[in-house]
Amino acid sequence: MSDPDRLSLHVPEPAVRPGGEPDFSNVKIPKAGSVPRPEIDVAPEEIRDLAYSIIRVLNRDGEAVGPWAGLLSDDELLAGLKHMMTLRAFDARMVMAQRQGKTSFYMQHLGEEAVSCAFRKALNKGDMNFPTYRQAGLLIADEYPMVEMMNQIFSNESDPLRGRQLPIMYSSKEHGFFTISGNLATQYVQAVGWAMASAIKNDTKIAAAWIGDGSTAESDFHSALVFASTYKAPVILNIVNNQWAISTFQGIARGGSGTFAARGLGFGIPALRVDGNDYLAVYAVAKWAAERARRNLGPTVIEYVTYRVGAHSTSDDPSAYRPKTESEAWPLGDPVLRLKKHLILRGAWSEERHTQAEAEIVDAVIQAQKQAEGHGTLHAGGKPSVRDIFEGVYAEMPPHIRRQRQKAGY
Repeated sequence: MSDPDRLSLHVPEPAVRPGGEPDFSNVKIPKAGSVPRPEIDVAPEEIRDLAYSIIRVLNRDGEAVGPWAGLLSDDELLAGLKHMMTLRAFDARMVMAQRQGKTSFYMQHLGEEAVSCAFRKALNKGDMNFPTYRQAGLLIADEYPMVEMMNQIFSNESDPLRGRQLPIMYSSKEHGFFTISGNLATQYVQAVGWAMASAIKNDTKIAAAWIGDGSTAESDFHSALVFASTYKAPVILNIVNNQWAISTFQGIARGGSGTFAARGLGFGIPALRVDGNDYLAVYAVAKWAAERARRNLGPTVIEYVTYRVGAHSTSDDPSAYRPKTESEAWPLGDPVLRLKKHLILRGAWSEERHTQAEAEIVDAVIQAQKQAEGHGTLHAGGKPSVRDIFEGVYAEMPPHIRRQRQKAGY
């Protein structure tokens, strides 16, 4: 009798290691404009192939082509370009500030600016984002004051969160930015619950959930898809696939699904993949999904195919797990340069105006930083008061209860 075959465990490995030649042959890039734009009310099973393709608008020459093009004016695109440039300049200053010991850590968006900046313009006032730590473009594109963001990063006396959150974990109800959760993936189920509540109240507002490719391995991600699918929640389920989690390549979290978008197919949710470095494509796909949610047609999964050029955070050294030249080999290019090229081609922009805008933006960021650094640190004079500790944590006591307590001698 022969010995039985021995089992072996499969552990995915990246195609290349540090010191090797970058390889993106696994990223199949269709021709710009070649992916069809389905009707808003299409049945999910009819567009299964969109979970395996990549929707693109800008071609290699900078032209906007195909059925997803033509949704934004030159003025809107110029505003989008400046938002991305602002986010990039903001990042550069904050990374420098961290190196100078002015904040404990920072997480930059280099190479991913189009994802959050373009997406924000597809939403309405009152819609709510449940972001992760690399979606500050949602605030920048909604004109949230940079100095307020810096106050939070520096945890100074003007910090709107009073030091109760980690740096870069912003919060603004007015700007549709739910406070960031440090526990990975919990924001996904929160977004679905918020969307369900909006539907229960017969409101008009929708939610947007955000998650990175690595965090899709968390159970909260799958729980969110179950509830979103079952109750047809008006929510957009965003997955930012920037190729790397904190230090592991995407193959660990993706499993055998082929793409991250394909995860939605098993739940009966329409799923699309989009070029995350194409501002026009990101906006078009986000607008499509938002319209679907507003028509009470349920959730949409969107995978943004992009690349994290910088480190995961200022505590990370990517050269320890990927080739140093990998970002240069990324086939979908730089989102800022691609939109700049498109606008110059249209005659709406020029190299000279771009250089001038860069200088003006950097100056605005520096002025905001000087203002933020002019505020003192929280409780610089000593220990916080009891009021400091509890203010903003508990609701204000209703007047009638306060009067009752006073009568009782409390």
